[in-house]
Amino acid sequence: MINQEYVNKAEVLIEALPYIQRFNRKIVVVKYGGSAMIDPDLKRNVIKDVVLLKLTGFKPIIVHGGGKEISRWIEKVGKKPQFIGGLRVTDAETMEIAEMVLNKVNKELVTLVESLGVRAVGISGKDGGLLTVKKKYAGGQDIGFVGEITQVNGQVLLDLLADDFLPIVCPIGLDADFQTYNINADDAACAVAQALHAEKLTFLTDIEGVYRDKDDPSTLISELYVSDAKALIANGYVGGGMIPKLGGCIEAIENGVSRVHILDGRIPHSLLLEIFTNKGIGTAILRKEDALCPL
Repeated sequence: MINQEYVNKAEVLIEALPYIQRFNRKIVVVKYGGSAMIDPDLKRNVIKDVVLLKLTGFKPIIVHGGGKEISRWIEKVGKKPQFIGGLRVTDAETMEIAEMVLNKVNKELVTLVESLGVRAVGISGKDGGLLTVKKKYAGGQDIGFVGEITQVNGQVLLDLLADDFLPIVCPIGLDADFQTYNINADDAACAVAQALHAEKLTFLTDIEGVYRDKDDPSTLISELYVSDAKALIANGYVGGGMIPKLGGCIEAIENGVSRVHILDGRIPHSLLLEIFTNKGIGTAILRKEDALCPL
């Protein structure tokens, strides 16, 4: 008699088939951050997920953060991390620490991907003019060396994808005078996804997704159209760090990205569950005309 466990595994694979067919050779940008970067088991699971996407025909690009690790190193040198409007206040010393930490994180991720049999290239936004920026302000306040992206040289990433590499992007950029700036990783992921007209942009976060009531996790929204997302912001239903994140998602959709997903990176294999299963998890943000299209 056939073991039902094996049958169930086969059914899971068959369920994934239409998604593999639909997204074969399509670009998927994964913004990697939060607790999934700190916990070693979660980190390895995320990288395994991305490697599986690569080996099943997707073209994944990782854009990573490193905020918690940057804060830890800033405290080591006796400074207190400061934020205004959700953005890190970045003086010259903090910029030096941030670049050091982000490059360290970048090469750790490259090593993990390579250990799983896929060729990866870690690339800073400074390399090849990938991310050009101008000085960013937070509500009119000077927050130091924080950059707002003005241009993405997407060809750098397209060339890496064409050569079968998995690009891993560190969110550091240069301005017109070749000054180094720290970039919010969400902003970098959105800009990269827009420049490449990615099929999907996925945020791995420390929350389940978007709530209709920001104080009630039971109001999780599984699918959200751009018009509804704008209404949630305008009516004050979302708050804190979700406002700029949701704003970035809206901008990405309006500038060529097909779908955006906000997932809880603390759930093992959340990326695969969202992309390869009928039910999915988290919140998918999509255009109104995509309402009847399968995820």
